[in-house]
Amino acid sequence: MATHQRSRSAILSGAKIVITEVGSYESNMLDIAARAQVSRATVYNHFSDKEEMMLSLVESEITRIMDLAKKAPTKRDALFALSTEISQDLALAKMVQTDPLDIAKFVTVTDHPLWRLVQESLNALFGESAGTVLHWLIGQIASPLTTAESARQADQVARAL
Repeated sequence: MATHQRSRSAILSGAKIVITEVGSYESNMLDIAARAQVSRATVYNHFSDKEEMMLSLVESEITRIMDLAKKAPTKRDALFALSTEISQDLALAKMVQTDPLDIAKFVTVTDHPLWRLVQESLNALFGESAGTVLHWLIGQIASPLTTAESARQADQVARAL
């Protein structure tokens, strides 16, 4: 099982690297396998197609950044962690340039299980203020903040909560 999880993690890391280089639309399973240093067959043993792999990547990224926020000692620190992770994410930045339709799908709140994961995670961290935090974070996908701006805005949002 540990080898299975290592392969899956490597594939998702490889996918993120390829997306950072060429965007989501231009990425392909062969390049992702090469970046992950696994065979294409290994990629297909884990994921039936690129869409399934991309959904798994999004889920793992949501879980990763929410875990960072949960470990933060204060709400302000949690906000700062979420902001910097979103604003400094090179794959998101590339997708804003190359894949605007995918970005539009990402920022449209729906009843999709991944959106429920985001909302439940933010609710657990920020309670009734989760909606405000969500809107603040969504804006950073298309207009990333510098680290200093993330710190300043995290302070402001934390005070407002």
